[in-house]
Amino acid sequence: MAYHKVNADQRAQGQYLDSDDLQATALELEWDMEKELEEPGFDHFRVDGAVQHHLGNSQSPDLDLEPIQPSASPKGRFQRLQEDPDYISHYTRQAPKSHRCGFFQILKVFCAALILFIFGIVIGYYAGKRCPSSPSSPESNNPHIYHEILKEIKAENIQQIYRDLLQFPREDDVDIAMKILVQWTSHGLEDVQLVNYSVLLDLPGSSSNTITLKNSGDCFYPDGQQCNRGTKALHSQDLLYSYAAYSAKGTLEAELIDIQYGTVEDLIRIQATTNVTKKIALLKLGQSPLLYKLSLLEDAGFGGVLLYVDPCDLPKTTDLADKAFMVSLNSGGDPSTPGYASIDGSYRQHRLNLTTLLVQPISAVLAKKLISLPENRVRKDRCVPLQLPSTDKKVISLNVQSVTTYKTISNVIGYLKGTVFPDRYIIIGSHHSSLNTYGGQEWASSTAIITAFIQALMLKVKRGWRPDRTIVFCSWGGTAFGNIGSYEWAEDLMRVLQRNVVAYVSLHNPVRGNSTLHPVASPSLQQLTAESQNFNCVEKTNCPGSNVSSVQMQGDSDYFINHLGVPASQFSYEDINASENSSFLSEALFPVHSTKTEELDRSFKLHETIAKLTGQVTLQIANEPVLPFNALDIALEVQNSLKVFLGEEIDASQLLAVASRLRDTAELFQSDEMRPANDPKERAPIRVRMLNDVLQSLEKSFLVQQAPPGLYRNILYRLDERTSQFSVLLEALEHCKLHQSNETIQAALSEVLNSISSAQVYFKAGLDVFETTLAGKK
Repeated sequence: MAYHKVNADQRAQGQYLDSDDLQATALELEWDMEKELEEPGFDHFRVDGAVQHHLGNSQSPDLDLEPIQPSASPKGRFQRLQEDPDYISHYTRQAPKSHRCGFFQILKVFCAALILFIFGIVIGYYAGKRCPSSPSSPESNNPHIYHEILKEIKAENIQQIYRDLLQFPREDDVDIAMKILVQWTSHGLEDVQLVNYSVLLDLPGSSSNTITLKNSGDCFYPDGQQCNRGTKALHSQDLLYSYAAYSAKGTLEAELIDIQYGTVEDLIRIQATTNVTKKIALLKLGQSPLLYKLSLLEDAGFGGVLLYVDPCDLPKTTDLADKAFMVSLNSGGDPSTPGYASIDGSYRQHRLNLTTLLVQPISAVLAKKLISLPENRVRKDRCVPLQLPSTDKKVISLNVQSVTTYKTISNVIGYLKGTVFPDRYIIIGSHHSSLNTYGGQEWASSTAIITAFIQALMLKVKRGWRPDRTIVFCSWGGTAFGNIGSYEWAEDLMRVLQRNVVAYVSLHNPVRGNSTLHPVASPSLQQLTAESQNFNCVEKTNCPGSNVSSVQMQGDSDYFINHLGVPASQFSYEDINASENSSFLSEALFPVHSTKTEELDRSFKLHETIAKLTGQVTLQIANEPVLPFNALDIALEVQNSLKVFLGEEIDASQLLAVASRLRDTAELFQSDEMRPANDPKERAPIRVRMLNDVLQSLEKSFLVQQAPPGLYRNILYRLDERTSQFSVLLEALEHCKLHQSNETIQAALSEVLNSISSAQVYFKAGLDVFETTLAGKK
């Protein structure tokens, strides 16, 4: 709950000139005016409609609305500061006059009072016209303002927007982006831009890739259909897009080796008995990032990879066994301009592939045919994972072809400027797609949700309200090829974004199931995300617990998390996973058609819930005077990530000592901000800005210089819910097992140690700055 402390002598002032006083005698008029000035309560008299002036963030609403009250968590939260009015009028007291004044003196006083009254009205009128919106307008102080905005988001509106989006034919990325731009502009968003980049894409060729069994000569398409057997026209485009973007090209004939999930243990087991050089790996998707597993296979000497999803790793309600899929082997951005933006004049590296491996996704049906297993592998309601018998030796011929070409991808960027901190940005991102039906229609789901939120916001903006910080709405292009649109835009504006971005709120694939809400947030935003889950909670069974995790998430939040160190949050609905190996299955884009989304959410109530949760978090970050980030949660996350090393062979004593100091500093930092929150001396705008600058950069210290392919550079994010340790340390331990060397683990330990130490120094520096400022005031 925001503090309310308004001193009596600091309130807005004013005075009325009663008509009875104007008709009184001169002696009575002068006596009344002097008595008014002498009364101690005069300074407290408030004029209706008087302009109030506030320090700092004066537009912040009083958060008395139940769903958005600050948490009572024992960890504590930074208290929201509500600045006091500081405008105080000072009146000059006149000396008492004799009661024996003449008529002219009385007339002079009357005329002077009348002139001052008229002059005050004129000044107030023009001052009101020149100020576009007073920070303390009744609208901005409305305690139900968030509720009024979010109640305008309705399921039927999202459904209509969704269906309108699907009316777009399969056009170029630029055409779809332009239609989204027109849609956002029609809802009143004032500043909407189309930002284009020419980038290198790897597209399928004119014919489908093939897999041929050398023993029998049988040829198969990626989905399991035999070649040249009259493939249905409906599936022809799906077959073309059953490929791995940026794979090596060519034909490879070699033995097929089953390596299951491609873990370090799997590789050690296989390499102990088999020479894997130039062989083709049969690899299951899931359990760890695909790029990481491919890097291990490339180092081991494999020449090709067949990817598939084991049916046992999918929810029972999902039937994708006969479908191949598309994956991207691009870690992020335009491959021809790695690390810098694809703007005119940039040097282009024409990279035909991003790996030496020939990679081809296949369906589970084809995987069963390759290992000669019957279709039905369910025994007594228990799914049996697919596995190639060790005695079988299969030789296959893999043909992979694709075409690299430059294409234009487009981002739609819209700004809702803030009034108090316009140079601080909250980015809320969705994506659009022209990649046929691959990835399903989640792009239309995410675009419909963000459009509905814009529509609700602009209804309130038209009535005079604006957020304190700027909200930036983004619809990204090129997401399926490696988050290209978001990477290029962020690289183009990197210096501005490093200084100005406060948080990233993701809408990537928001409804991928319908059984459970899955919130993901960086440690500093976990409490805010957990609190927001209680919003719109009607039935007890639909009220989720505080199950927020900090795990790697897919989508365009990648650059902001891993290169800018920006706190991020994401809500999505998923199916209950059937297997603990099912993490990272979302890296596969299946050809799911538009009916699938409406089957998952017929009433679009799940879409409405995601929209309101996303809007709730966005509005709180955009309007809280003090950013709702939690420093102590970061320190606790660090300590929890190191606990697994207790009793291990690794000497983590230095890490644990630095982590302990980080926690002590974070506790002091947080409690130091809570204690003086009701002290008016602490409420100067510069003081609040300094505090927010520190909070905004809490996570930047945890960006390591290098991370293995597919792993986050931001070490605060774990691989999945099953692992609690730092990903870079987990990978380094596996590397030691594979190469029998401690060099990698020592380098990883040093990276983590420097990150934790840097964060501790940063927190301490923030405290020192505040203490110095306070000492200067005293």
